[in-house]
Amino acid sequence: MTLSRSKRMIVAHRGCSGVAPENTMAAFRLAIADPRISWIELDVQLSKDGVPVVIHDYKLRRTTGMNGAVKDYSFEQLSKLDNGSWFSPEFHNERIPSLEQVLKEVRGCIHLNIELKTKDDLYPGLEQAVIELVKAYSMEAEVVITSFDAQALKIAKRLAPSIRTGLIISIVPITISEQLRMLGADLLSVDYRIVEPAFVDLMLQSGFDVMVWTVNEQEAIERMVSRHPTIWICTNYPERAFL
Repeated sequence: MTLSRSKRMIVAHRGCSGVAPENTMAAFRLAIADPRISWIELDVQLSKDGVPVVIHDYKLRRTTGMNGAVKDYSFEQLSKLDNGSWFSPEFHNERIPSLEQVLKEVRGCIHLNIELKTKDDLYPGLEQAVIELVKAYSMEAEVVITSFDAQALKIAKRLAPSIRTGLIISIVPITISEQLRMLGADLLSVDYRIVEPAFVDLMLQSGFDVMVWTVNEQEAIERMVSRHPTIWICTNYPERAFL
């Protein structure tokens, strides 16, 4: 396979997480198998021993049933947890993957939106660890690194100026354009429920890509795409964008 995918910018949120457990190889493989899907979005944290791992919640309870936080366990420990039965018994063999495992699987097949899941200096070295892996697999042109944490984006851009970055927001500040330029960001990732068409037009005209999340209802997907054909749609159900 090659990276030539659909022209419509559909992003599988945590993989095809509407039909498989989020942030698992099962969800990612479903996205890879559908050539209409352009991107996979995933979340990365650090294990206790500094391995970038793919999981959304800081705590393990919801998806594994375990107590404690991701950062309190080594990758070996994390990789043995059942990370799929919470979704459906058929996925009981799904585990928490490392970012490296995912990169090996998707390289050359589909683009990755790697969200740095951090706050308040929770994971010193996360940016460096992620970028080293992206460079090791020569995937600089195949990824965008995003985060709610502006400081994490600053570090990532300083370490790898050529890798695209994006700021994630759930509230639109008045100075968002200036903030994006200061960060050297290429993408704005925003809650679709708070965006107005004129705002999206302004961001696009200012040279920024815009991704809206998490758009799961088919009517909402169609509305977004009809207004802005180049907008990125991040959804748990990417197949609905093509119905």
